[in-house]
Parts: sequence; structure tokens; C-alpha cells
Amino acid sequence: MTGSDEDPMVAGLRSAVSRLRRELAAHPAEFPDRCIAEDELAALAAMTIDGAPEIPRLRRSLLLLAGAIGSVSALSPGLSEVRDAVELFGEPPRR
Repeated sequence: MTGSDEDPMVAGLRSAVSRLRRELAAHPAEFPDRCIAEDELAALAAMTIDGAPEIPRLRRSLLLLAGAIGSVSALSPGLSEVRDAVELFGEPPRR
């Protein structure tokens, strides 16, 4: 323990997003929705800076990511890690 007050779920999400961003940057193939994936990963990274991200926005970004890179098998493990990190935040509150 480092003595940090950081939420472990936020830290886990930040780590998963960072890892997938690196994997995407290193992936040699271009694909049609690469820009969408890059934008959503940047948005997810930004959400982890301020602390507790908005659950509906997390889920929206996850859906966009899955649609953008879901068919790129080399990125599947990283996408799964991001999905697992998002799911730790639970369901958004019902209105």
C-alpha cells in the first residue's frame, strides 16, 4: 500500500486503458474505426483523472470500443481487461 487515497477501481481502469492504448498504438494494421477506438480510449483515460467516472459514460465508451476494435483479435485481451475494469463500477443507478 502506498498510502494513496486513490480508488483501486479507478486505478485498475486507468491501467487497463493505458495498456490497451499502447497495444493499439503498436498494432500495425489500419482498420476503419481505429480513430473511434483512439478517441474513446482517450476519453476513458481522461475520466480516470478526476476520480469517480460516470458509469453511463463508461459503459457508452466501452460499447463504442467494442464496436470499433471487437473484430481485431490481437486487441481482444486488452479490450477484455478494459471491460472487466468497467464492470467493477457496477450498474448505473436507476432513475
